[in-house]
Amino acid sequence: MGLGVRGARTAFLCLWRLFYLLCGIWTACSQTTGDGKSLYFWETGPWGRCMGSECGPGGSQSRAVWCAHVEGWTTLHTNCLQSSRPANQQSCFRVCDWHKELYDWRRGAWNQCVPISLRTGRTEACLQGEEGIQTREVYCSLRADGSTADDAICEYFEPKPRQEQACLIPCPKDCVVTEFTPWTTCSKTCGLGLQNRVRSVVAPPLFGGLPCPNLTEFQTCAPRACEGRETVFNLRVGGWSECQSLPVPPVVLPTSTAAPVRAVRQTRRRKGKERKGSRDPEMRELIKSKRNRNRLSRMEDDLWNMEIGFQARQVVCVHRNGSTVPLSQCPHWSLPELYQSCLMPRDCVLSEWSEWSSCSKACSDPKVPQGSRSRSRQLTRLPSGGGLECPQLEESEACEPEGDSVPPCALYTWRSTEWSECRVDALLSQQDRRRANHTGLCGGGVQTREVYCVQANAELLNYINNSKHKQEGQSSNGQMPSVPPLLSITYEISASPPVDVRLCKGATPSATQLCHIQCPVECQLSPWGAWGPCTFENCDERSVKKGFKFRRRSITNYPTGGEGSCAHLVESIPCDDPSCFTWQLVKLEECIPEEDMDCGEGTQNPQVRCINNEGVEVEKEMCSDVVYPSPVPCVVPCPKDCALSLWTEWSTCSQTCSSKNAEGKQMRTRAILAYNAGEGGSSCPNTSALQQVRNCNEHACVVYHWQTGPWSLCVEDGSSSSLNSSSSNADRASCTAGIQTRKVICVKVNVGQVPPKKCPEAPRPESVQVCQLPCKRDCIVTPYSEWTECPTSCDSGANGQKNKQSRYRVIIQRPANGGQECPDTLYEEKDCAAPSVCPGYRWKTHKWRKCQLVPWSIRRDSKGAQENCGAGIQTRAVSCRQLDGGLADVLQCLRSASSMPAVSQLCQLPCRDDCQLSGWSRFSPCSSDCVGVRTRRRNLLGKSKKKDKCKNSQMYPLSETQYCPCDKYNAQPVGNWSDCILPEGMKECGQGYRYQAMVCYDQDNRLVETSRCNSHGYIEEACIVPCPSDCKLSEWSNWSRCSKSCGSGVKVRSKWLREKPYNGGRPCPKLDHLNQVYEVVPCVSDCSQYVWVSEPWSVWKVSNVDLKENCGEGVQTRRVRCMMNTVDGPADAVEDYLCDPEEMPPGTRESRLPCPEDCVLSEWSRWTSCDLPCTGRGDRERTAFALRLPKEGEDCPVSMQTEPCLLNRNCFHYSYNITDWSTCQLSANAVCGIGLKTRMLDCVRSDGKSVDLKYCKELRLEKKWQMNASCTVECPVNCQLSEWSAWSDCSQTCGLEGKMWRKRTVVQASQGDGRPCPFQMEQWKPCPVRPCYRWEYGQWSECRVEDVVCGVGVRFRNLSCFVSDGSSDGKSSIVEEELCAGLEKAVDGDKKIVLEETCTLPCPGDCYLMEWSDWGLCQSVCVKGQRLDFTPVQVRSRAVIAQEPENIAQCPDQEWQSRPCRNGECYDYQWMGGLQLVWCQRSDGINVTGGCPSALLPGADQSCDPLCDKPQSFCSEEAVCMCEEGFTEVLTTEGALEQCAPIPVLEIPTAGDKKADVKTSRAINPTLPTTVQPGRVGRTWYLQPFGADGKLKTWVYGVAAGVFVLLVFIVSMIYLACKKPKKPQRRQNNNRLKPLTLAYDGDVDM
Repeated sequence: MGLGVRGARTAFLCLWRLFYLLCGIWTACSQTTGDGKSLYFWETGPWGRCMGSECGPGGSQSRAVWCAHVEGWTTLHTNCLQSSRPANQQSCFRVCDWHKELYDWRRGAWNQCVPISLRTGRTEACLQGEEGIQTREVYCSLRADGSTADDAICEYFEPKPRQEQACLIPCPKDCVVTEFTPWTTCSKTCGLGLQNRVRSVVAPPLFGGLPCPNLTEFQTCAPRACEGRETVFNLRVGGWSECQSLPVPPVVLPTSTAAPVRAVRQTRRRKGKERKGSRDPEMRELIKSKRNRNRLSRMEDDLWNMEIGFQARQVVCVHRNGSTVPLSQCPHWSLPELYQSCLMPRDCVLSEWSEWSSCSKACSDPKVPQGSRSRSRQLTRLPSGGGLECPQLEESEACEPEGDSVPPCALYTWRSTEWSECRVDALLSQQDRRRANHTGLCGGGVQTREVYCVQANAELLNYINNSKHKQEGQSSNGQMPSVPPLLSITYEISASPPVDVRLCKGATPSATQLCHIQCPVECQLSPWGAWGPCTFENCDERSVKKGFKFRRRSITNYPTGGEGSCAHLVESIPCDDPSCFTWQLVKLEECIPEEDMDCGEGTQNPQVRCINNEGVEVEKEMCSDVVYPSPVPCVVPCPKDCALSLWTEWSTCSQTCSSKNAEGKQMRTRAILAYNAGEGGSSCPNTSALQQVRNCNEHACVVYHWQTGPWSLCVEDGSSSSLNSSSSNADRASCTAGIQTRKVICVKVNVGQVPPKKCPEAPRPESVQVCQLPCKRDCIVTPYSEWTECPTSCDSGANGQKNKQSRYRVIIQRPANGGQECPDTLYEEKDCAAPSVCPGYRWKTHKWRKCQLVPWSIRRDSKGAQENCGAGIQTRAVSCRQLDGGLADVLQCLRSASSMPAVSQLCQLPCRDDCQLSGWSRFSPCSSDCVGVRTRRRNLLGKSKKKDKCKNSQMYPLSETQYCPCDKYNAQPVGNWSDCILPEGMKECGQGYRYQAMVCYDQDNRLVETSRCNSHGYIEEACIVPCPSDCKLSEWSNWSRCSKSCGSGVKVRSKWLREKPYNGGRPCPKLDHLNQVYEVVPCVSDCSQYVWVSEPWSVWKVSNVDLKENCGEGVQTRRVRCMMNTVDGPADAVEDYLCDPEEMPPGTRESRLPCPEDCVLSEWSRWTSCDLPCTGRGDRERTAFALRLPKEGEDCPVSMQTEPCLLNRNCFHYSYNITDWSTCQLSANAVCGIGLKTRMLDCVRSDGKSVDLKYCKELRLEKKWQMNASCTVECPVNCQLSEWSAWSDCSQTCGLEGKMWRKRTVVQASQGDGRPCPFQMEQWKPCPVRPCYRWEYGQWSECRVEDVVCGVGVRFRNLSCFVSDGSSDGKSSIVEEELCAGLEKAVDGDKKIVLEETCTLPCPGDCYLMEWSDWGLCQSVCVKGQRLDFTPVQVRSRAVIAQEPENIAQCPDQEWQSRPCRNGECYDYQWMGGLQLVWCQRSDGINVTGGCPSALLPGADQSCDPLCDKPQSFCSEEAVCMCEEGFTEVLTTEGALEQCAPIPVLEIPTAGDKKADVKTSRAINPTLPTTVQPGRVGRTWYLQPFGADGKLKTWVYGVAAGVFVLLVFIVSMIYLACKKPKKPQRRQNNNRLKPLTLAYDGDVDM
């Protein structure tokens, strides 16, 4: 057993090694294909970017190149053939940015749309449209010459445009026809006849669609058998021939006995009359006019030369089958007339063209449009008899003037007057209270000017014209002119007259602009300074012993009018003992006891300096005359003495001046620091001795100052030699110097004016100053414009008013400063000259000439013809007359008169057998309107009264009756109400009127003039145009207090909404949720405005009392208050929160009251300042000194304290802090314009606390900020509109829907919060309703052939006057022709009126064409409801009618016509009905034949091309052949169905069924009958191992081989996993395996 297994393993191992060897051999052999080709090839990547140092063709680019296997993986380069290795570098064109201007993509035109089916090779039925592709050529080209360049150059800047796009080709559209009409009645009443039914074409065939089918269908009919002989012969009348000239009669030479010709007779008669003697002038004029009338009536002029000819026609006898037989076969018919008179056709004859007229443009300027010139030709002969009509008699063409002497064209430009004064009141809102008083308004405003048009080069043209006239005058005298060069022209500076504004082109300059009135700056003064010492008024002159004390204040904000607008700056008080210099105490030195004692009484020497009356230190010698201050007595307490503190500073004086009731006082105090010993020491003083009071400000309350009045107007200084001349130059501000004066008085405060000597003379203001007088400016006015032209029409003004012409001039500079005033008259008007007679023309007709028949020689052979009767033609002359009756050229009437009356007409000379009737009489008067009748009559004449046929009242009625007309009219409104229209002068709002048109109808509901209803055409109704209401806000509230009492803060004020805007009023500014608007500005509070003031310490309250010593631990208190700081010191107490709580001095202190003989120290001095910057290394100190020395043997305590300087504790850094800008602040009298925005500077400590600015100033920190800046508040400019234009012409000349419009434009758009422009920029009102009259044709009558049954006849129609309301769906009604008398006779714009035409009445048995059908609807070429770019068309047709079955072959062909149209509609065609009845219907509801795709016909299986004739195949809804369920499609290489192969059934036994029922994968809907084979909704895919021939397919072998290899691989893996591993053998060299690395040789291809 073991040997067996071992042998099996050995055998399997050998087989595995053999298989592995075979695989290696196969791998080695697989390096090449069977035909010897290599399996490796070179592949390349895209070219990289072109690189190089210079732009142009000198660059280079590279790409990657590698070796690849045919299966797609990359291998070593050595496997590929090196000789075929592609290059990896090439030269290229390096593109730079400036190449974009040189190269561009050139795009060709799109080629024809090619169907996709031609590319794919598979065609399907076209249902909507066929998709196609069209291509074009796109290449990069050099812009200069269009040469081709590399596409990479253009791709650098822009991607290459697409070269293909989808397109749509419409499907072939078959001819579409309507349904058949019902069958006609039988063509015969007996025997065998035909019935016809016809249809018409509604859509022509397009794009290769099927042609139109037969439009007629026939079927035989036999109502009954004919009883007698059927009529088979009929007379057929032919058409009239062309008009032929009459034969020329033979010339008969006159003999002596022959009568002289007419011309000879007239000449003889005229000469005979002249021999009878001269006639009076009236008779001669009468004879002359009669001769002219006769000449005009005879039409002897070539213009009216009409020749009468004749026409002939044939009459034949025809059989029912259409054959012609002799006339003898039709004996029962009477022959009609075979000849008739006619006018010979004469074409219009014109003369040669005249010379071109001069060009309407008489100047040279290429910018001016071209002129025109015209020429004309005369009418030599009018057309007649249907000859060619006259072409145009006049023509014109564009032209330019030629020659060197053509002057330049007039140039026009805009000019404007000077701007008016700036007005602020135009910007005020409705609620602004300043609208009632405009005084003092300033800031932003609006100013206007007038803009007019002038001729810019008028002086040049005048110069050229004058030179030309001089040249012509000198040439006539034989002198050669001397013309200076054009450049030497000097122009006089003057204003140009205005011209029509329509001559100026381009944008009109603005007539409104914003302006600014400088707001007056209020004078702001500093507080009063302290009173100075008593000093002389002038220290240089001390003769007067009178002295004054002065106090001053300065101007902090200079006013607009200068210092004179400020109040007085100096006040004075008289005083005694004045001095210009004095000693000022700086400090007292240390107290020095007398007689070299250590304690006791002593003195303090003062340290002083010499100052002048302004407080400036000067040399001490200047105070030599002043008593030097003496030493001050003092006491140095001994150890046993009472120790007192130093005196405090003197308090602020209680009064600024002294009077009987009030004196100024100052006080200072000191406190007991230690009590004296019981024995030997000086005792402490009582309480009153601890306080001192002294008088201050002892001068009386008598204050004087100089008061000035306003400066007078600047007047001319008589002493000046310069004169104030008038000037028109607005730029010069002044012309000469003048003087101004003002009143200066001395005023005693609270008293009034006092003598000047009471006030010091030195500070007295000036009462006279020099000023500049402004120049006088005269008014400048332009010259008058040209008079406006009078109306060119000859009618006078409306309502009989005379037309006016006017002229005007413009003020371009207003007078100022006493200049010449402007004239009162700027506009002049005068009546136009009396209008001349209107040059109107009319046609005048002359009497008809004798009726001319066809000569008897021609018609004598006609059966039944009579010599002197029958139908003929007669002519008459027509002349052109002026309205006053004067003779005019025919051309004038052809241009302006109505159509020319007829010059020929048919006439009838009655024969003996004819009935002769008189003309109709007038209608009898109506008995009553609307219900009565009126009649008119005529009578038989001559022998007609006795003829029986003439007595037939139906053929020859002798009376006519008609209803009397009605004069009842009905008025009613029509249309909508117009806009509310304000009367003239009301521009914005108020009460107006709106209008509604009135329409008037007669009793037949026909539109008539509104005057018939006693209406002016409107209903008026009052209406209101609401006035706009602006947003209303409250007044500004007061400014709040500054948010900080020290440093920078903000203060706020607000407005709140009172009323919202409506009707287009000014909008509100942006409001918050409380409907308020705020204004916030920064503010700075002076940190020293509120200071803590502490009173002296109270007496010690000793808690541990030693009654003997009166010393020990104790408490002192004092009152500390917050007070307002002023110049004179703290004044009034305020709330404590206004002062800085951190700086509040302590109100109590605990310490030890020194005992007698103890050392007593003074108060501690202030801490010294820390050195900056605060580094933490420095110290600060404070000191005290001994007020009382201790007893011997004892020392004083430490008199100096130190502490380290710590940042933000006792050492601080300081820096400036700048606030944000405030909102733009305007003057109180300003609305907008230039304002001021401010920001504040704040000194901030390093711990963030705001402190007094002095801390930053002491450090001399840099201040680099601008604290004030100008700003602008946008002005609320209201929208300004132009005046309403004149009403336009009515949009329709008649009808109900006419409207008139007027417009206005925006002259100045709204700005800021100004009132916006209204939405209504146009207004309309209805036009008066006028009836729309027009000429319309009536229906054609039936074809009439005289006296016979068939042939060529005539049909007639009438031209009638119709009235309508002008709407598209309005009905027309016929009215009297007189109402259309003023209209040119034309129908739908066609002036050629055709009231009769030839027609053909078919003979019994003829096959003929019907009349044309009406034009069909306009149809567009559409695909899926979208119009394509094809011209819409409409179509009409005519079908064939047959009467005899045997004549059908002789029928003519049916006809149809199409023509382009506009606004075509898209129509769809859809199959309707079910399986039993199916028809095609157009989307507008008519049933048609054609149009519906046959592929979509319900139940049809003929939509696939080719047909689905393979077994088990069917045509799907997509018109594709598919196989039934259970079969799969086998296609040919062309994509066509080759066969339907069956799908093998896969039997799958179920797990739960032990019987293993057979189930198939094919599922058939059990609800469908087996005969129905629907197309599959989804596709089921099946594996089919067998082919159509029953053999296994190739892929089956491949799968089997793969499964075998997979099994072998699995077995081998199991074997290797189960095999025991061998023991490893130790090697002598234990070298580790190196990892495989890829060596890179530097080739870029890697």
